Amino acid sequence: MSQHLSSFLSGLSALEVTALVLLISVGGAFVMEKVVIRLLFRYTSRTETSLDNIVVQELRWPIVVTVSLTGIFLFSRAPAVAEAFVVDAATLNDFFGLPSLSVGIVVWAWALNRLVNRLVDAVKDKGSRYDFAPVFSNVWTIVVSVGTIGALLYIWGIEITPLFAGAGIAGIAVGFAAKDTVANFFGGIALYFDDTYKIGDYVVLDSGEAGTVVKVGIRSTTLLTRDELLVTVPNSVLNAAKIINESAPNRRRRLKVPVGVAYGTDVDEFEDLLTDIALDEPLVLDSPRPRPRLRRFGPDALEYELVCWVNSPLKRGKATHNLNREIYKRLNDAGIGIPFPQRDVHVHSADAEATGQSAAAGLSNGGVRKPTRAREAADEVVAGDVADADADPDGDDSAYDE
Repeated sequence: MSQHLSSFLSGLSALEVTALVLLISVGGAFVMEKVVIRLLFRYTSRTETSLDNIVVQELRWPIVVTVSLTGIFLFSRAPAVAEAFVVDAATLNDFFGLPSLSVGIVVWAWALNRLVNRLVDAVKDKGSRYDFAPVFSNVWTIVVSVGTIGALLYIWGIEITPLFAGAGIAGIAVGFAAKDTVANFFGGIALYFDDTYKIGDYVVLDSGEAGTVVKVGIRSTTLLTRDELLVTVPNSVLNAAKIINESAPNRRRRLKVPVGVAYGTDVDEFEDLLTDIALDEPLVLDSPRPRPRLRRFGPDALEYELVCWVNSPLKRGKATHNLNREIYKRLNDAGIGIPFPQRDVHVHSADAEATGQSAAAGLSNGGVRKPTRAREAADEVVAGDVADADADPDGDDSAYDE
């Protein structure tokens, strides 16, 4: 092929060779864009899945750029082309061959990274088998970046063996300095293989935090709480914590509403009323069927629980509120009492309390009540009255009358 190319280009000038190279490169890119890519789009539009559309969309420009740069690269490497140009082969390679190859590598790295990220976004909600997709996307970005840098250094003739040796030493130092980051990375991988949670699950941690998983990263997992606050938890902490996934194995959750009813109530009528209330609530599932359960004989009431199901753990609070309101209104309409604890309070006056304390003090003194000054004064008055009465038994004494 080189001989035929050399004989073909022998009669052309350097300018004509350059124009020919550009014409072939641009023409090939034009044909690829207008013919091949369009045929691929027409084919993928008829398929049921959208993944092939994503692949064609993301690989469209890398293919076109590669075709245009491939002509430049091959022509710059051919001896006949180098002889036709006014520069030597090394200069031609440095100005046309290596730059075109470098641009092609960068374009493909960028396209492959975008392709994987879009595929991850498309499949991450399609089942538990794709739970690790967000983490894989992050790891893929790092791998593509490192691989692109290594490939560029290699094609430009930069020795990378010393870089690997230095990277090993630096890796040990970075490993000690970033041990938490490394622990979070492997913690995220462990969480995936344990199938602990996925994006969209409602989880409760043993530390008290609860929320919906909205992001799974290399270093951490982000939860959205009911107060619409984002809580970022390191993966190493999640890997060591007890996690309650309220969205697995299915999203429906059981709800228990405690209700107390007075002793003497017709329990059959009461249970039918609770069942009707639960069936009338839109947030409560009809299957499994709601059912009341008598749990215990309480000190003030028969303690029941209305057991029913909702289709999401996030709906338990609203369903409980609606059921409590409806139970209160229906029981009042039916004349069924809801008992509550009652206590009797006895109030003692201060004088009675002082008298009781004095009596207790007298009894504690050998059973003999010790007279007080008020008591002695009263005794003196009574004694004087008795003496006056003895002196004037008819009551005619003027001093007594006063």
